[in-house]
Amino acid sequence: MTSPSSNEPRGFALYVGITEDDARAAGVSLQHIVTELKTTLNAMVPETHTHAAIALAPKGAGGRDLDIVRMALHDPAALAKLKPASSTNEYEVVIDISRKRVEIGDEMAPLTYKEFALLQFLVLREGQTVKRETIIEALWVADDADIPNSRTIDVHIRRLRSKLGAYENIVRTVRGVGYRFDRHADVTIYYGVAPSPDMI
Repeated sequence: MTSPSSNEPRGFALYVGITEDDARAAGVSLQHIVTELKTTLNAMVPETHTHAAIALAPKGAGGRDLDIVRMALHDPAALAKLKPASSTNEYEVVIDISRKRVEIGDEMAPLTYKEFALLQFLVLREGQTVKRETIIEALWVADDADIPNSRTIDVHIRRLRSKLGAYENIVRTVRGVGYRFDRHADVTIYYGVAPSPDMI
């Protein structure tokens, strides 16, 4: 006899690994397959509500199609396999580009949206010195109320560094030019499946 659960099943997720080319070779399209599945569900349970999402990945991405789909749609079990194993080092840092967060040991760094965007911009250009003006043009739009200039952006960098604690030096100032991300041995960068929109 199983013990009663406090959770009530409310639906299910079905991941299907198939490329558009494979579907076309079988004489159908992904859209047709999705439509047929939704029609079948509605025939079985007339009041069924459905939602379908097509998983996208960069051309040439390796691995099984099903695994790519699960990761692209952020299946927790699939993502967990990609995450680096936790270290006993309390200062290990994981910069998670896919989830827009920074983990320092067992804690989440309290970065604001703009602070993470600034860190990500530098991380994606690892080892390159990026001019202040380039960062401002990329991360702030002309009508932003708090748009910095080439001097006040140092304030944003200082705030970001303060939240990185012992690893503040991964964001370096190149005097007279701009900033650079230098990876520390205890810093891991997790990109997920697809590249960040910042790379496009």
